[in-house]
Amino acid sequence: MTKMTLAKALNAGLRRAMEDDPKVVLMGEDIGRLGGVFRITDGLQKDFGEARVVDTPLAESGIVGTAVGLALRGYRPVVEIQFDGFVYPAYDQIVSQVAKLHYRSGGRVAMPMVIRIPFGGGIGAVEHHSESPEAQFAHTPGLKVVACSDPVDAYWMIQQAIEHPDPVIFLEPKRLYHSTKADIDVDATPGPLFASRVARSGSDVTVLAYGPTVKTALTAAEAAAGEGKSVEVIDLRALSPLDMAPVVESVRRTGRAVVVHEAHVNLGLGAELAARITEACFHSMEAPVLRVGGFDTPYPPARAEEYFLPDLDRVLDAVDRSLAW
Repeated sequence: MTKMTLAKALNAGLRRAMEDDPKVVLMGEDIGRLGGVFRITDGLQKDFGEARVVDTPLAESGIVGTAVGLALRGYRPVVEIQFDGFVYPAYDQIVSQVAKLHYRSGGRVAMPMVIRIPFGGGIGAVEHHSESPEAQFAHTPGLKVVACSDPVDAYWMIQQAIEHPDPVIFLEPKRLYHSTKADIDVDATPGPLFASRVARSGSDVTVLAYGPTVKTALTAAEAAAGEGKSVEVIDLRALSPLDMAPVVESVRRTGRAVVVHEAHVNLGLGAELAARITEACFHSMEAPVLRVGGFDTPYPPARAEEYFLPDLDRVLDAVDRSLAW
């Protein structure tokens, strides 16, 4: 067992992937000598050289476009977008080329690429440094979208994403990078990449979360237990494709569901989850699916982000409203 933070786990996962496959190439702004702004790639350029850990210009569209060429030639590029709000200059490349080349070629062209995006708030950053763009990518056919929430998943999921033959948007909760440590068994056999998991068992309400809000949901479940309420927490992990089997099983048992994400509630992942839950669990539901998320405004200045982000009180309020229905 090795105890690691989420950031160290990602670093170790990238290192192992590069050791296992010489075709894995990392690209991004300041990821080499600096080791990235969050130090996720710290030490990798020193050990693997400048040809495999490439410091790129500040040009996200160019970075992703170059990665497309590398993938076409048999490499497995791993692109780091420095902050979530910086991904939009590359959005055209991602949705017009990365997502469509496999389909456009009738399956003859593979696109094994990982685009790492630190996402979410909670770090007191300036404009463009705290966003939640996951729904925009999950809505795009041809892209797989996953979000890790703890060091163990971070270690295994980054390796699985790199091994996957299709392009993967890999979302990393930036405020959890250096928060807590977990024991990682590097010899374990991981579960499947595109699978939800029950993070905490319960019987009264099902709370669905991913990325940074998994920790929020678990904290809320612990607080609810002190009030005699049993909350089940499911970490979705994969946002596209969604693994609904654990969700459906849980909601049919509890009869209630609350979805928590930092992104805007309007047209967020919660809307798709609510629709699917209603279709599959209508006759078991005791209350409508409730959503807790960011408000329908641009991300606020740092001093106001605590009012914008879902917190313990807002999750508990939704749990109470569901139980009171």
